[in-house]
Amino acid sequence: MTRLRLVNGFNFKHLRGDLLGGITAAIVALPLALAFGVSSSAGPIAGLYGAISVGLFAALFGGTPSQISGPTGPMTVVMATVFTAMIDKNPDNGLEMAFTVVMLGGLFQILFGIMRLGTYITFIPYTVISGFMSGVGFIILCLQIGPLLGHPSSAKVVDSLYNLPKFLNAPHPAATGLGLLTLLIVFLSPPKLNRIFPSPLLALIVCTVISVVLFPNSDITRIGEIPMSLPKLHFPVFSLNQIRDMIIYGLMLATLGAIDSLLTSLVADNITRTQHNSDKELIGQGIGNLFAGLCGGLPGAGATMRTVVNVRAGGKTALSGIIHALVLLVIVLGAGKLTQNIPNAVLAGILIKVGIDIIDWGFLKRAHRISLRAAGLMYGVLLLTVFVDLIIAVVVGVFLANLFTLKRLSDLQAERVTAITAPDEKIRLHPEEKTILQQAEGRILLFHLGGPMSFGAAKTISRRLSIVEDYDVLILDLSEVPHVGVTASLAIENMVKEACEKRRAVFLVGASGEVKDRLRRLRLLDRLLPKNQLQSRMEALEAAWSIIQERKGMLSLREK
Repeated sequence: MTRLRLVNGFNFKHLRGDLLGGITAAIVALPLALAFGVSSSAGPIAGLYGAISVGLFAALFGGTPSQISGPTGPMTVVMATVFTAMIDKNPDNGLEMAFTVVMLGGLFQILFGIMRLGTYITFIPYTVISGFMSGVGFIILCLQIGPLLGHPSSAKVVDSLYNLPKFLNAPHPAATGLGLLTLLIVFLSPPKLNRIFPSPLLALIVCTVISVVLFPNSDITRIGEIPMSLPKLHFPVFSLNQIRDMIIYGLMLATLGAIDSLLTSLVADNITRTQHNSDKELIGQGIGNLFAGLCGGLPGAGATMRTVVNVRAGGKTALSGIIHALVLLVIVLGAGKLTQNIPNAVLAGILIKVGIDIIDWGFLKRAHRISLRAAGLMYGVLLLTVFVDLIIAVVVGVFLANLFTLKRLSDLQAERVTAITAPDEKIRLHPEEKTILQQAEGRILLFHLGGPMSFGAAKTISRRLSIVEDYDVLILDLSEVPHVGVTASLAIENMVKEACEKRRAVFLVGASGEVKDRLRRLRLLDRLLPKNQLQSRMEALEAAWSIIQERKGMLSLREK
């Protein structure tokens, strides 16, 4: 018992709740796993193997006790792209290479956890996450229209939209009726009934029974026979020509799965009033995906809906996730004949509900009110996700979001860079300090920096200094600077170097801690005498005023 607790942190104190939660989560997961497997083109059994592998090992080794993991919409959409890309270029080994990508994704997630990146992964801007998730939702909707109407599914959104008129003009009557009935059940099931008997499973059973009883000889497309056995192992297969693409797709799966899982972990924390371990959760998810690829299953992540269902049914520890996986394993080993008659149109209806739920309708409606730039970024990521490429969408979105953020930070830093030669409201000065500046008549240049100074402030520092050419003493006030970046440090160095070359006196004020250490490493402090390195701005102004008076006196003597 002690050893298990050290590994996964679960116990048997909440056995009844964990048992109910795990069984309920498995019931919800079954139709989704089948649907995701069919949608990915790997087959329904791949969805089940993925749900079992990720669900079991993420529960054993993860850091969110009540979380249920398995195939999700976003991960399935990416995996469908991987299957298509790998099989098209490598017809013989493409399938094995695709599962190798899943294993790579798991290894990357384990690496993320070891490097303690769990806290940083969720720093991706919400606009990018929202656009991507909504794009994935629209992809699911577009790709499932054909199967809902009884036609074969398309591999690409463009093809599906191109064939849409044909789908609408020639629907398969029986399949379309079953698909529409599925939509009615999943959307209109009363909440009380839904809590007792999940609507996806209800739709799956009702519509499958109707199809068998009323349309026994129809040409409705069905799942077909599912292997009732443990999976065969898929050992890694690489191609030197495809290794770059495989690594990129592996990183994409790892990052997306990490974001998906950690966001679900936050939801679980809010419901259970607990605190998850992000890095441990990444390691657990990585081990789960590593085994999913080895078993020929779909990659997975923390599934929000299944986790919420588990918690509401009483699941509190990792035991509920393990029970969920074992129930699915029993179904795989003994219920293959019961699932082979499920119509694809029914699975399409279930997936359409999933796609609609994934779309971030709330933010789509309000984004333009918050910020036009944020709305543009979100819609841009959405369109790139749907019509171009999932990876390109995320990379472009994160890049642009970071550019916008850096521009905003640079503008804020620029506002804290002030150069004055006379009392100014931009800097709060004591009466004595104002008096000295007034008496100096522009001969003292007070250069004040405030807040963290990164490379964004470097250009402003140089620009502000170039405005004032005629001065005798430069006072560089860093008393309100907690951090200075390399580029900003070099800009400060150039400022001091230029002033010294022009034989102007330079005083450095308030440099301490990290800032002083950075300037020391640049050997900037070696240019200044210790008496010119002060902690008080008033001391610097008094010393500067003394220098100016001394120079005035020398100038008067020369004139005489």
